[in-house]
Amino acid sequence: MIPVLILTKHPHMVKKPFSKRSEQPSPNRGPAAGAQAGAERLQKVLANAGHGSRRQIEEWITDGRITVNNLPAKLGDRVTAQDNIAIDGRALQSYRLETPKRQVLVYYKPEGEVCTRSDPEGRLTIFDKLPKLRNARWITVGRLDFNTAGLLLLTTDGELANKLMHPSTEIEREYAVRILGKVDDAMLERLKRGVMLDDGMANFDAIIDAGGEGINHWFHVILKEGRNREVRRLWESQGVKISRLMRVRYGPITLRKGLRRGQMEELDERDMDTLLRAAGIAPEPMPDEPTEKAVKSLPRGARSTGSTASTRDEKEKSGKRSSTKFKPASRKRK
Repeated sequence: MIPVLILTKHPHMVKKPFSKRSEQPSPNRGPAAGAQAGAERLQKVLANAGHGSRRQIEEWITDGRITVNNLPAKLGDRVTAQDNIAIDGRALQSYRLETPKRQVLVYYKPEGEVCTRSDPEGRLTIFDKLPKLRNARWITVGRLDFNTAGLLLLTTDGELANKLMHPSTEIEREYAVRILGKVDDAMLERLKRGVMLDDGMANFDAIIDAGGEGINHWFHVILKEGRNREVRRLWESQGVKISRLMRVRYGPITLRKGLRRGQMEELDERDMDTLLRAAGIAPEPMPDEPTEKAVKSLPRGARSTGSTASTRDEKEKSGKRSSTKFKPASRKRK
């Protein structure tokens, strides 16, 4: 018989399975959230925390102003609470990355104020009057120029602000305009059909004649975008001038008649839910409204109390927005 030699692998010769530990980046290699659950895009985390709009933060990332775990951030990076994030070399503490409580203010902006946080010319800014926040910041939903008055929304929710301003949401903005000059039907038709401006075609979605004669002729115009001075430029392209311009509505939120210039109020839960739905964000369940599942689990006699409905009926009858009013702080600039 021919002897048969049987070979067996030595334990040290057996190939071990590849360890996934080597795939996990160390804290010094940049964002460690790629394979972690709950990781979100860097610009979304910073925008939700109120550090700026997503577009602005993307520009900061491109300019190299943001680092993650001591390395320059890149567009598309995902982060978690365990990552070390810094803007312009200043590390952000963990609470600065938390999404603040969602608040929305309606501010009746008067003429003579700018919508920036500081002004090199020393003019008053809207932020001089806003209530102070802790671990959050007010974000303007669009802007109104120095000579424009009216409704201005401000929120602590960066995602909400971004959706309300983004052209894809097609949120309506309505303005009351007083025109100096002759306005005829042909001009109105051109403004609705479209006019070429320096930055492309623009038009009003609707124009409503609000009455008046001579130098006191008012129109209401509606458009679904917020380009710089777009309303003024559209009218000026037709050889007429605007003597007064005021925003009276942004999406479903209108400027309440009882609100005076320079005053502000916080949206109540009903108006907040309406605004969230307009932006495509699901409203959070109200604490006094149990979910359908919770209602079914209640005893049959306790399913209908009527307290919530009666409270809302009283608000509707009063015709006022139930909200918190803030008294503007009076500050003088030198």
